[in-house]
Amino acid sequence: MKCIDHYAPPTPADLSRLKDQLGFTSEQMARLAGLAQGGQWRKYTGTQTPRVMGQHMHFYMAALLTLPPDQLERVFDCMREQGANLNVGNLEAPRT
Repeated sequence: MKCIDHYAPPTPADLSRLKDQLGFTSEQMARLAGLAQGGQWRKYTGTQTPRVMGQHMHFYMAALLTLPPDQLERVFDCMREQGANLNVGNLEAPRT
């Protein structure tokens, strides 16, 4: 199993650029990042002291943007095997 030894998070400008590239609203970006609402997303891109995006959140976003649906389903199945109860019926894996 590979581990990430070092992680430097994307900057607020990097995250804003991703939002623009995807053509997403703040609400859509919040959903992509697993956040409750668009206002939470803006805390990563638009405040005087922006939040730092953690490695786990960044990994989640990258997985949704990268993995095809069958591979995402394998991850969800693994989560279920580990005891999670999740409904992914409304989860969208956005594609650019």
